[in-house]
Amino acid sequence: MILLAIVAGTLVAGIGSVWLAAALSFGALARYTQHMLSLAAGALLATAFMHLLPEAFESQAGAHDLFLVLLVGLVFFFLLDKAELWHHGHEHHHGPAAHGHEAHDDHGHAHHGHHHGHSHGADKPAGSWAVLTGDSVHCFGDGVLIASAFVADLRLGAIAALAVLAHEVPHHMGDLMVLRAGSSNKRAALVKVTLAGAVTALGGITGYWLVDQLQDYLPYFLAVASSSFIYVALADLIPQLQKRLTARETAAQIAWLGVGIGMVALVSSIGHAH
Repeated sequence: MILLAIVAGTLVAGIGSVWLAAALSFGALARYTQHMLSLAAGALLATAFMHLLPEAFESQAGAHDLFLVLLVGLVFFFLLDKAELWHHGHEHHHGPAAHGHEAHDDHGHAHHGHHHGHSHGADKPAGSWAVLTGDSVHCFGDGVLIASAFVADLRLGAIAALAVLAHEVPHHMGDLMVLRAGSSNKRAALVKVTLAGAVTALGGITGYWLVDQLQDYLPYFLAVASSSFIYVALADLIPQLQKRLTARETAAQIAWLGVGIGMVALVSSIGHAH
């Protein structure tokens, strides 16, 4: 039952987010991007602070250890972002021919080493394969996080899947834009990013097996999931909202942020009522 829920949740989060991103990037919803960013930021922060962390702290794990995991998680996601940015900048500046630097980079950033093999000799602009590979790794991680939440509590799993769906939308919109820059084919870009999104289910199945083996470490998985959500909200989404806006636009931003938090709180209260 839990495994079925995990597969369903990860597919909805992984593939649903790609299709929603395509609707926002290419479709009639393009003008609502800012609202979506606010909504995603609110949902992510509420999920971390109202669900994942309380669930982790209700366990036998010590508060000191959990806060340490949260801190290490935030620093880790910051470094991962740095590696990704450095890599993209590197590809744009040096192009696929800069073999000497790339080899050195493989050692410097173990997590992103496998991106480089794909980007050499690609006909697409430098970075498109790197984006897809990075996306697949990211989606796999999301799958593991969704699985840990489902094992803790089905309701929590559903919320985590929705939160991942929300935060992946702006991410996938960026990916689709990068792929579109290399070819005018929208469908090819969508298929590639959808396949990367489907890796979320693979992560979910692996996560189910891992969490089963490591049940005692579940609170720490939840703390890592929280750090990922908090980092994405504060480092990726909120900075995009920090623009000079009119009073009306600012009010709309705050309202959508509130809707994101409210949605999570509502799902939570319904869950507790049963």
